[in-house]
Amino acid sequence: MKTALTLLKAAGLAVLSLICLLGIYLLAAYVLSRMSVDKENQTQNDVSVYILTNGVHTDLVVPIKTDQLDWSQEVKFANTTGKDTTFNYVAFGWGDKGFYLETPTWADLKASTAFKAAFALSTSAIHATFYKHMKEGPDCVKIDISKDQYARLVKYIQESFTTDAQGHLMPIRTNANYGSTDAFYEAKGSYHLFHTCNTWANNGLKSCGQKASLWTPFDTGIFYQYASR
Repeated sequence: MKTALTLLKAAGLAVLSLICLLGIYLLAAYVLSRMSVDKENQTQNDVSVYILTNGVHTDLVVPIKTDQLDWSQEVKFANTTGKDTTFNYVAFGWGDKGFYLETPTWADLKASTAFKAAFALSTSAIHATFYKHMKEGPDCVKIDISKDQYARLVKYIQESFTTDAQGHLMPIRTNANYGSTDAFYEAKGSYHLFHTCNTWANNGLKSCGQKASLWTPFDTGIFYQYASR
């Protein structure tokens, strides 16, 4: 009887500890996401980029071709199932490879996938999606940046990819594409509770001197910074 009570108390303490840790995590996420990293002063608006959310995950969207770079040389249209070459923008999202390839909907989420993602036990991938047009709204914000700032953003995104011995991007051959306009690529780093897909996007904004959250694991933190524009 005493053993059963001891085990019950231990289980209750473990659950209470998890609840407390979750509460601390969510509180930190809320507070730090409302703390702003200020935008750099700039005099030129040379390139229009976008932040785009699907309600959970933030993508960084850039023009496919500028005089600085043609993304389609490495992020090839041929890697999509549609193979359409008439797009104007490409959206990049970084995240857990298991989530991307094994969880097309939340109903498909497995406990093992979630556990591996939360505790950096999986590899990562970059999801590249092509668009012909971008429509500004609550889920899509346009940001004008200088050529120098764009060069820094390009460097940040490029350095997130894993490359082969020749320096080329490594497409992931899969049938888990979300549609006919997207493809997956091998990426560096591990997803975990403190470095999520939205943390990656937020750090991308920091890399090119744009307004961002001090830290955020959620898309709401990023879009909060642009809500009053």
